Amino acid sequence: MEEEQLDFVLVPLGLFLFALYHVWLLFTILRFPRRTVIGLNAESRHQWVFSMMTDPLKNGVLIVQTIRNNIMASTLLATTAITLSSLISVFASSKSESSNPSSQLFYGNKTATISSIKYFSILLCFLVAFLFNVQSIRYYAHVSFLATVPTWKDNKESIEYVARNLNRGSFFWSVGLRAFYVSFPLFFWIFGPIPMFVCCCILSCVLYFLDTTSSFTQNLHSLSIRQVTKSDDVELAGDL
Repeated sequence: MEEEQLDFVLVPLGLFLFALYHVWLLFTILRFPRRTVIGLNAESRHQWVFSMMTDPLKNGVLIVQTIRNNIMASTLLATTAITLSSLISVFASSKSESSNPSSQLFYGNKTATISSIKYFSILLCFLVAFLFNVQSIRYYAHVSFLATVPTWKDNKESIEYVARNLNRGSFFWSVGLRAFYVSFPLFFWIFGPIPMFVCCCILSCVLYFLDTTSSFTQNLHSLSIRQVTKSDDVELAGDL
């Protein structure tokens, strides 16, 4: 196969492999959430909201501090994404105006069109990461107000609404982080389609071990949820 044709074979194949893994991950999160770290964390946040909002006046400081930490994490990723987007835009524009650089390190299609597509893809990843992290900050800021409103424990609709918004903010943060992950293969694409394809394969395997849970973790999570529920029931019986 010719060198110029490798980009049209390995790059779509690597992206298809990466997309196929995330389709499987989304299916597992929706059908078997406890098999994934994202699903377990969503259940933990849901339980945390119910535990904190039993007495928001007492736990208000803890709620605000915890959500503030999440806002700081999202702010850091959003700032990093928009900064890298600006740097890539400047670099791509300056490179297009300069003469054709030496390309001994590059293997694959070296045309100006493919080079522009590479930098535009990386730029698009960071812009998507910025937008999703901004949405995450929006939901976290909204939850910081809702979670500190005095709410009776029996009013489960209000608590469910707060828990749902908290999980939405976390899901936006997860998608923004995935956009950073996608940028790694696209960075390697600058040096050729072969490093990009290898990076997609390795990254998919690494993310599989990071996204899935073991039976020990699932049992430990179920045990902790039962203990928290039992303690809440005891406290409610004592109040009555």
